[in-house]
Amino acid sequence: MELPDVFNTEYRPDLIQRAVVAIQSNRRQRYSAYALAGQQTSADYFGRRRGAFRQTINRGISRLPREKLGGGGLGRVRIVPHAVGGRRAHPPKGRDWSKEINNKEYLLALKSAIAATKDEGIVSARGHIITGIRELPLIIEDKFEELNKTKEVIESLNKLGLEKDLERAREKRIRAGKGKMRGRRYKKKKSVLIVVNNDGGILSSARNIPGVDAVRIDDLDVELLAPGTHAGRLTLWTKSAIENIHRLFT
Repeated sequence: MELPDVFNTEYRPDLIQRAVVAIQSNRRQRYSAYALAGQQTSADYFGRRRGAFRQTINRGISRLPREKLGGGGLGRVRIVPHAVGGRRAHPPKGRDWSKEINNKEYLLALKSAIAATKDEGIVSARGHIITGIRELPLIIEDKFEELNKTKEVIESLNKLGLEKDLERAREKRIRAGKGKMRGRRYKKKKSVLIVVNNDGGILSSARNIPGVDAVRIDDLDVELLAPGTHAGRLTLWTKSAIENIHRLFT
């Protein structure tokens, strides 16, 4: 079939990186400590020598903010960071991580990322194994969208010459650093991206294959086409997805 003009777009890795970073930044949530955390207490500083009902000097106790007890006494130290129940010394400030990108720049980045899926040099440079593939981009008939079993999807991908790339994505390695303790112990590689027009069961059946992502053409974005800001992901298109690719830019 004749490819749309979007596959002839110039390769712009700079715009692709900006678009992916903007998507990831806008997904990151703001977080911070409560402004009055550790300071909602009756404690006060009583370090003056004269004119105060309570005093901390010449009593053998630290001159720090203390709770007010009944009868003019002083209780435990509060407010300061090193006190039990005190404020945090350097809490997160609630930074806004979002970044903006112009619509025209994002659309050009999306077109460039789509065009990169046709270039064998860019795809192979990203680490994909394409020795068993006849040509790029990979386009398959619409019956592929109706597969509702993971076994059937794997068999179809193997027949298309993607078996070695799927094996590459099954391997996972342990991350270096403290990320091992924070729920991201393993690093996994990305394999084929499946782009369909309608979901006849393919999205759920391809979900459990390591490294494989499946998405409708209307939900396609730059991050899926260029994970980690690196374009040239091995992509499998259905025939109707190619015919309706213009919906992304209207």
